[in-house]
Amino acid sequence: MFQQEATEMKLLKPNLNFDYETYLSPFTWRYGSKEMREIWSDVNRRRLWRKNWVELARAQNKIGLVTKKELDDIVSHQNDIDIEKAHEIEKEIYHDVMAEIKTFASQCKVGGGKIHLGATSTDITDNAEIIQIREAITLIKNKLVELLQNFSLQIQKYQNTVCMGYTHLQPAEPTTLGYRLCVYAQDLLWDLEFIRIIEKFVRGKGIKGAVGTSASYQKLLKDKKSSALEFEKEIMKNLKLDPIIVSGQTYPRKIDWLVVVSLANIAQSLHKFNFDLRIMQSPNFGEWSEPRSKKRVGSSAMPFKKNPDKAEKNCSLCRYVSSLLNVAWSNPALTLLERTLDDSANRRIFIPETFLAIDECLTTTNSIIKDFVVFENVIDFNLQKYGIFSSTENLMMQLVKNGADRQEVHEIIRENSMIAWSNVSKGEKNNLIELLEKDNRVLKYISKDKIANFFNPKDHIGIAKERTKQFIKKLRKSK
Repeated sequence: MFQQEATEMKLLKPNLNFDYETYLSPFTWRYGSKEMREIWSDVNRRRLWRKNWVELARAQNKIGLVTKKELDDIVSHQNDIDIEKAHEIEKEIYHDVMAEIKTFASQCKVGGGKIHLGATSTDITDNAEIIQIREAITLIKNKLVELLQNFSLQIQKYQNTVCMGYTHLQPAEPTTLGYRLCVYAQDLLWDLEFIRIIEKFVRGKGIKGAVGTSASYQKLLKDKKSSALEFEKEIMKNLKLDPIIVSGQTYPRKIDWLVVVSLANIAQSLHKFNFDLRIMQSPNFGEWSEPRSKKRVGSSAMPFKKNPDKAEKNCSLCRYVSSLLNVAWSNPALTLLERTLDDSANRRIFIPETFLAIDECLTTTNSIIKDFVVFENVIDFNLQKYGIFSSTENLMMQLVKNGADRQEVHEIIRENSMIAWSNVSKGEKNNLIELLEKDNRVLKYISKDKIANFFNPKDHIGIAKERTKQFIKKLRKSK
């Protein structure tokens, strides 16, 4: 992603004790990919600030406010990031952007005095943050597309595998594993479509000055062959950003809200799949499992444990992302008039961490679904054990066709089902068919030898297979 190494940029470590003797965020090293951490790194942030200053100077050079020598000097030191010096200055002046300006200017002996001419801090920082957000969204979209592709492969693999369906975590009616996987993939597909819509709203502040009126630039451009609008257009074109039309001092914080909503949507979908996996991996269901390496440890106390800890981690991080919605909502609602600074501190935390958390969850879920473990023998065992109950609907409909009262037949089947459930709960055989074959109230409408024909659960999946094929086609078009 980045072309120059830290050493080439003369990057110095901050004069802070960033080691294992002090607090480190789990997002510093445990959660999130290297690529996502680089996007939100302090080095990249300052690099993007300087990119904005360079483009500002470049546009000012075209209209005669910055000389060619001054511009060349500024460009030549664009990547000489010196965080240690900037931090030292910031300690004195308590302003991180101004500290970076002073650091940059001290490196540019010819052009330093022209850096940030006419600008306010958010002309620089807000455009830089939008670039970061757009880079992060691209990474998230790519991982989401990869996840949908992996789901597509598993859906195709298990589209004909009939399994027990559950409502209220109780056996309900049969479905297919492929169809169930379609439910998760459909949510994720909507999330992908939504984030693509949201991208249209992710625009830079532009070059608009202290309260959004471009007053400082209008003064600078007086008697020049350029207007404030043309000046902004030139800079934003070089930054490859579309600007919003109007703003206060910052870009509207509603953009942050929309971005976090789109990421929370993904968190919601990932949480459902990973939570369901945790249920299906429990021995009482036992139909699925996370892929496991041979040396993976499940418990420090119980060596036999096979915990779904990757899915649990995903659920935990997704829950965290959902909690950030309130902060993201509050910032645009509580930005007073043209700007207040009470959003600044929390934005340094929740925007990067939301992306890092979703990045981690997508990576881990991708690894789970790619090597998805399915125990088809257990699926068939549970289907035979509980699927008989679901087939009672077939029998009930036939009895009504043969002249029975629907409500009376429902009660007859319910009474027999409760007896059979009691037997199953005791670990005994499901004897529902035998009970019905002995019930004269049932035999009044159908012969004994025909009852068992209604109790093949694999024949009671409706059009699940057809809908699965239809959805697979839709998935293929979404790439």
